[in-house]
Amino acid sequence: MRPARFRTHSTIPQNMNYDVVDASLSPTGRLDILSKSEVNQLLDTGHGGLYPLLRRCSLAVLNSGGFIDDGQELLRRYPDFQISLLQNERGIRLELKRAPAIAFVDGKIITGINQHLSAVLRDLIYVSNEISGNPRFNLASGEGITDSVFHILRNANILQPIASPNLVVCWGGHSIPRHEYDYTKEVGYQLGLRGLDICTGCGPGAMKGPMKGAAIGHAKQRIGGGRYLGISEPGIIAAESPNPIVNDLVIMPDIEKRLEAFVRAGHAIVVFPGGPGTAEEILYLLGILLHPDNAEIPFPLIFTGPDAAYFAQIDQFIGATLGPVAQARYEIIINDPARVARRALEGIHRVREFREARDDAYYFNWLLKIAAEFQQPFEPTHTNMRNLELHRDQPPHHLAANLRRAFSGIVAGNVKESGIRAVAEHGLFEIRGEAAVMAPMDELLKSFVAQQRMKLAGKDYQPSYRVVR
Repeated sequence: MRPARFRTHSTIPQNMNYDVVDASLSPTGRLDILSKSEVNQLLDTGHGGLYPLLRRCSLAVLNSGGFIDDGQELLRRYPDFQISLLQNERGIRLELKRAPAIAFVDGKIITGINQHLSAVLRDLIYVSNEISGNPRFNLASGEGITDSVFHILRNANILQPIASPNLVVCWGGHSIPRHEYDYTKEVGYQLGLRGLDICTGCGPGAMKGPMKGAAIGHAKQRIGGGRYLGISEPGIIAAESPNPIVNDLVIMPDIEKRLEAFVRAGHAIVVFPGGPGTAEEILYLLGILLHPDNAEIPFPLIFTGPDAAYFAQIDQFIGATLGPVAQARYEIIINDPARVARRALEGIHRVREFREARDDAYYFNWLLKIAAEFQQPFEPTHTNMRNLELHRDQPPHHLAANLRRAFSGIVAGNVKESGIRAVAEHGLFEIRGEAAVMAPMDELLKSFVAQQRMKLAGKDYQPSYRVVR
């Protein structure tokens, strides 16, 4: 790896109190040369150009370890941040103007953050040049979408064909109480002691805790090269900037491909308490597991937390909407980190035996059937939210898909720039459907608000939706 050269100086704009830095650096990792057309794409500020996306994702990465979980607030704090690329005979250099000083120590960018910047460049370029508009990938078909997810992960060097299954995906809220965060660390520690790696949405809270705990568990077992994989997407990365422990970062092009990457690459999933984003992830996976084609596929799914109340509400909601068949696909374990880790490991052993018997890859779950409604991007417009079919007169996996879209819209209205703007311009999203579905959904959302699970840091929660029964 070619050593990076730095020239930095601190500047403090008169209109803000946040320290910023100007820097020139070489990216690290696999992407150290770009063509002129690729550079032009990344610096194109026009419609269809990549610069707005590059700027937003890069700023989020530079805020790694910060305490801002609001993309608009991050842009307000650093309105003059700019990133540009220079091509020279030795490769490319990144020029940062008025970047968050938190990304630097003693005038040098933190190595992990520099690697994440390179991951942003890598994934934006690869998706733009190799996936979007490429006739090889038919993104209107399920097979084409799955193939694109595989190639994005392979290009990022995430898939490890020789390794035995050991990747545990951890989902949960980015803003959780301290005792819940401590519990996620304990679970991660127990997973790490058993040699299991961690994959999360890469942000703070329940995404950081398991990685932190696993890092200690790996260290105590003298396990080198532990993987702490973060999978994000452009619409949410500013609200969930990569936490400092993430050592592999992938930026998927949208939420649906991000979710598919989790379930294709992971071997077990542990879910901690969270808000509507966590509910969206639960409904996504349950909808897939409820598909008849997946009835025999083992997929360990564990709900866990230090207290029983949260998952009692989730379990009640799932039972009322999707029924006992959905409840049978997960296990609830309360306040027992060691048991969570043992059950995850037992489940992964079953996954290995199943895939060996069917010659399926360890590193990518090809056999899992993911229906079109879970793969096609859902745009949370007011019309689309209003027209969701939220009734029980349909197969459970279809209802799960529509419930997932409802929660996706609520997440967008809270943290995504496009969703926040839509609510500001056109008012609250309206969610309507059968009373037997809407009543438990309304109760669950109200409980999230009461428990401050939909609260952004430093802000009082403002609903982005209203339930119409």
